[in-house]
Amino acid sequence: MSAIPDKPALEGLEAKWGAVWEESGTYAFQREGATAADVYSIDTPPPTASGSLHVGHVFSYTHTDTVARYQRMRGKRVFYPMGWDDNGLPTERRVQNYYGVRCDPSLPYVEGFTPPHEGGDGKSIKAADQQPISRRNFIELCERLTVEDEKQFEDLWRSLGLSVDWTQSYRTIGSESLRASQLAFIRNVERGEAYQAQAPTLWDITFRTAVAQAELEDREQPSAYHTLAFHRTDGGDDILIDTTRPELLAACVALVAHPDDERFQPLFGTTVRTPIFDVEVPIVAHHLAKQDKGTGIAMICTFGDVTDVVWWRELDLPNRAILGFDGRVLQEAPAVITSESGREAYAQIAGKTVFSAKQTMVELLQASGELTGEIRKITHPVKFFEKGDKPLEIVSTRQWYIANGARNEGLRERLLAHGKELNWHPDFMRVRYENWVEGLSGDWLISRQRFFGVPLPVWYPLDAEGNPVFDEPILPSVDQLPVDPSSDVPTGYTAEQRGVAGGFQGEVDVMDTWATSSLTPQLAGGWERDPELFKLVYPYSLRPQGQDIIRTWLFSTLLRSELECGQLPWENAGISGWILDPDRKKMSKSKGNVVTPAGMLEQHGSDAVRYWASSAKLGTDASFDPQNPTQIKIGRRLAIKLLNAAKFTLGFDATGVGNVTEALDKSMLAGLARVIEDATAAFEAYDHARALELTESYFWTFCDDYLELVKERAHGAAGDDGTGQPRASAVTALRAALSVFVRLLAPFLPFATEEVWSWFGEGSVHQAAWPTADEPLQLAGTDADAGLLSLVGGALIGVRGAKTAAKASQKTPVTLAIVHAPAADRDRLQAAATDLAAVGRIVELRIEAGEVDAVVVAEIQLEQTEA
Repeated sequence: MSAIPDKPALEGLEAKWGAVWEESGTYAFQREGATAADVYSIDTPPPTASGSLHVGHVFSYTHTDTVARYQRMRGKRVFYPMGWDDNGLPTERRVQNYYGVRCDPSLPYVEGFTPPHEGGDGKSIKAADQQPISRRNFIELCERLTVEDEKQFEDLWRSLGLSVDWTQSYRTIGSESLRASQLAFIRNVERGEAYQAQAPTLWDITFRTAVAQAELEDREQPSAYHTLAFHRTDGGDDILIDTTRPELLAACVALVAHPDDERFQPLFGTTVRTPIFDVEVPIVAHHLAKQDKGTGIAMICTFGDVTDVVWWRELDLPNRAILGFDGRVLQEAPAVITSESGREAYAQIAGKTVFSAKQTMVELLQASGELTGEIRKITHPVKFFEKGDKPLEIVSTRQWYIANGARNEGLRERLLAHGKELNWHPDFMRVRYENWVEGLSGDWLISRQRFFGVPLPVWYPLDAEGNPVFDEPILPSVDQLPVDPSSDVPTGYTAEQRGVAGGFQGEVDVMDTWATSSLTPQLAGGWERDPELFKLVYPYSLRPQGQDIIRTWLFSTLLRSELECGQLPWENAGISGWILDPDRKKMSKSKGNVVTPAGMLEQHGSDAVRYWASSAKLGTDASFDPQNPTQIKIGRRLAIKLLNAAKFTLGFDATGVGNVTEALDKSMLAGLARVIEDATAAFEAYDHARALELTESYFWTFCDDYLELVKERAHGAAGDDGTGQPRASAVTALRAALSVFVRLLAPFLPFATEEVWSWFGEGSVHQAAWPTADEPLQLAGTDADAGLLSLVGGALIGVRGAKTAAKASQKTPVTLAIVHAPAADRDRLQAAATDLAAVGRIVELRIEAGEVDAVVVAEIQLEQTEA
């Protein structure tokens, strides 16, 4: 036990207790002798280790920490790891800007390379000014910067008081994660769940990489409708179509209309010739064509949007793609453009961006008279990579996929069943998962054309002409993992056979970051590395996460678990809401409206910030105004009040403490028992905010009413019957209540509660037992009147109000106070009359009958000298 300071304060508690917790291993996972039933395991979100954390991270991670602390106090052995999501585009972009470099795999490795910048001078460095370096040098810089970022993140999490077991941390690019990710992929391949295919792919031209369905977002963009005239080969009237992408006219493979559209039914099976390029294409029918959009008939290009892909696949149309990986029009025209004028026209758009090509095509169409009517400006949704800043294009590439239920109805149904089996908090978030699964339109594309990521563990044999045989991939054995096919050699080959006919070539693509993050339960839990640990923690008790990544992280993790072992990876999913700025917009780095938490924690203290975060329910968005952090200030006031109330309570002489005999003391304890029951039920329902609300409300009743009412008796200045028992009863009740309140508030205010606990308790409050209703009830007894404290508190408010109305100090003595109460309440009030008279400085207190529904102070007479 530590000495109580003369002036308790919050300042310095984070550093003081953080060091103690670390040295004592307060939050270490107690594995020895544990069974699965003893363990509460958390699949903690690994934050992206690029840049900085923002207040939204503090918000959601605090929610998780309150649960971890509650479960630990309930006697569970809490497995609470922390991971770092190192790999992926955000890290690469940050390294490019921070060091002023870009990766060029064709360059040789430079030993001891020194980057041209350190910190990027606080600005994004343009691609043209970035120094090209080898892949190996680039990856080394990625690893260096992520380690630095992770250390800063860990310091902030420790300052916030997250009760993480830091010995259980992992990195998604570490050697153990590499091995687990590659092993899971190999098993997917061996079971036929992972496959490679040449197919139209959503492509980000800035990052030069494929993008999965889950990474898409629609953004409203300006565009325009152009009406083009297609010429019927049977000599009939031209067919007019509306398009927003005239630059793709050279890639047109058909016109399409709805099969029920009577306007075009006679034309199905006939052909037209395209404007400018004079290529013959068929008119076909498909149910996805919209009769009420544009002219009712559309052109199918390879590929303008995802609907074009569906039409192309289902109608078995040719592929005449004209866009390259850089988003520019390919130099070579499709072979079907045979006319001299058509090839000349194509030459004018070759090599241009889609924007410039569009301008050129509009000019050509206007000159030929095949652009009719006015160009009509519109705004419509366009698909973007969620981290990109240019619209996606669709190009044909060879990629790796994992089956996700889009084309396997049996798998889809199992995933939907798992969604129903999972306990969602709040429950309405389940619908978002179900809508995503039911709306899947393609398998999960997991390969990425990037550098800093988990390499796909695949080589390909080369035939006699040196061409890769993609249908016969070479996989490493389990004991070879992890591997990097760009530098490692497959079994049965030598390094000299790389790139040589009859030899092999290594896969250069890496896995999508979600393909690794989808394995966080396995990475943290020691899957195929520490079977004993994995058996203890899996399936996990809780997956906490944000609502915006249900379709990515939650879905992909559940999918990988179903494919690997046919079960849910967790029992519960706790979904946090978003943090909104004062304009009710979601905070995000891309919007530039984020608030970093370091200054906020330093200014207000971690407990105050945690209180603000804990006040919001799961699934509920919360606005935050750094200029007016009202909720944080309330939290700071609560933490300070706890320190002061504890000092006050522990200041009373503890002689004779043991039994509670007085009605008011019993009432307070009976009310506290109800709070324990309700707060515990709230935590069990994953409603931490309700648990805090209940505890906080009764704590203020305890401070404002009960402490005031019994302080004179606790000092021995009131109710003395010669035995000392009335005083001892008050002190006993006060100390019992303090112990309960400190434990109830421990998940929310870990630093203030630990400080207070050290003044009277043993060990750490965070390893103490969560309070039970039996504790106060054993002291209160079965005859306790739980409503008495509220009743007397109402009378006290009346006395105070009368003094205020008389413009008298609250210390003014009262010669006579008459309280009217309903018949049922008079005897109850009489049981606490001594305490009420003492706090109100009332010489004579009368409790009389009155025709009232509640307690009313009917008359009060102040001493004349004070009146």
